[in-house]
Amino acid sequence: MQDMNLLINGYDDNNRFRYLKGVPVHEEYQNYLPRWSYQIRSYLGGLNYKMGRYLTRYVYETESEFTSRLRQTPLDNHVKSIVHIYNSFLFRNEPKRMYGNIDGLPELQAFIKDCDMEGRSWESFMRDVNLMSTVYGHVCCLIDRPETVVGTRAEELEQGIRPYVTMYTPENILDWKWERLPSGHYELQYVKFMEEDVRTQSYSTQYYIRTWTKDTITLQEYDVNKESLEIIEEKPNPIGVIPAVWVYANRSPIRGIGVSDINDIADAQNFLFSLYSEAEQLIRLTNHPTLVKDQQTEATAGAGAIITLGDTTNNDTKPYLLQPNGSNLDAILQTIDQTIKNIDRQAHLGAVRAIETRQMSGVAMQSEFLLLDAKLCEKAKNLELAEEQIWRMWSKWQGINWDGEIKYPMSFHIRDKNLDMDLLQKAAATQRDSATATPDVKQVIDTKVKELLAEDEEELASMIQPQPLQTQMQHPPMTNAADMIKHMREMVEQGYTDEQIKQLHPEIEKFFSNEPQEEI
Repeated sequence: MQDMNLLINGYDDNNRFRYLKGVPVHEEYQNYLPRWSYQIRSYLGGLNYKMGRYLTRYVYETESEFTSRLRQTPLDNHVKSIVHIYNSFLFRNEPKRMYGNIDGLPELQAFIKDCDMEGRSWESFMRDVNLMSTVYGHVCCLIDRPETVVGTRAEELEQGIRPYVTMYTPENILDWKWERLPSGHYELQYVKFMEEDVRTQSYSTQYYIRTWTKDTITLQEYDVNKESLEIIEEKPNPIGVIPAVWVYANRSPIRGIGVSDINDIADAQNFLFSLYSEAEQLIRLTNHPTLVKDQQTEATAGAGAIITLGDTTNNDTKPYLLQPNGSNLDAILQTIDQTIKNIDRQAHLGAVRAIETRQMSGVAMQSEFLLLDAKLCEKAKNLELAEEQIWRMWSKWQGINWDGEIKYPMSFHIRDKNLDMDLLQKAAATQRDSATATPDVKQVIDTKVKELLAEDEEELASMIQPQPLQTQMQHPPMTNAADMIKHMREMVEQGYTDEQIKQLHPEIEKFFSNEPQEEI
């Protein structure tokens, strides 16, 4: 822990930090804070991103010219697109939640409908947790409960007093400390959050900092004008543990710091932002060349412009146009396309985000789908672990030792259905034209087609139920080998399966046994 100037508002319009002096924070907080600001701006895009001023400033470029170039440069927000694609895959199927011994509690039903006292459902809250942890690398969920002075549980329910959850992003997690127990487990001993601020005019003048330990909960107020930190409330911790749960996108060697999924993608997006600025400048200068003239020459720009030369103007001082070579534009556009492909490769989303036909082999696409499936499974495991810890803390506020279980989907079955359907159609055509075609292959192809068409396992099960036996065909008992061969060929042509043939003709086993055959 060290004293440092605490960043609260990130970058302002002049790319400077806002500080609170003398507030102790974690030693890694100062190192990662600028990166967290960059990551959230990369996700939000729009004005938030442009206020970060992430373009390289030209030599001799004035402040107004740089601001104008920032305003005119578009942002192709790949970070937001990728984060929401991950989120849609993870929550396409809802997790299975077995609440155990808290199932049926009135507080549980109220919490699921409004988990943060702001009207957000538990499902929506976990989606937002996954979004923010993907952007930052980690977030912290604090489970708290309002103080109560009522005497009965009925009065608590009537007043809506129950546990609720709050999500803190890394900029608001000022300090933390874990301690390793003799059992080998790590336990959170101390955490400090920046909770809220009161806005006056253009900047905050008051900030509230809440510190949790296993024994106490302390609320402090920082006054910007006085540069003072004052304790305004201190109370005991009623549950004896800190009800804070870290939700990681990916773990790092530093406890309490996560690794963002969009770290390198945000840098590639910033590179694209610069390329779009270069392309815009090149197009502008090529279409509107610069006019060079002396002070005595009167000229106007644009189509149909008139230039009036002075009487003393000679050939050396005649006005002329400076127009850059626009051939570099093709190179810039090719670099943009290649950078977008690199972003898709890093995110394992080349086949998912493709807006044009790309030359990818079936093996390459399958490998990419497997990598994406593995990445999503790892994220699902982190969310599953975090949610179980949240429910344990929630139950602790209710005085219950939770025994439930949370199960997130671990298989996402990502595949290109159009490509698979084309392959099956080609296989079916080959099967029809082949002289050695067999009903077994046709049945396999039909089953695969049904798997592609079915939306869930229940629909698939109903589609692949055994078909009823055909009754229009007569099935007399077979008495000799010649009749057997002829009748079996007819049944195969009609589409009968092996099991159906055996069911209709149990006497067929006698023809393949060593017993002597007799006329029936």
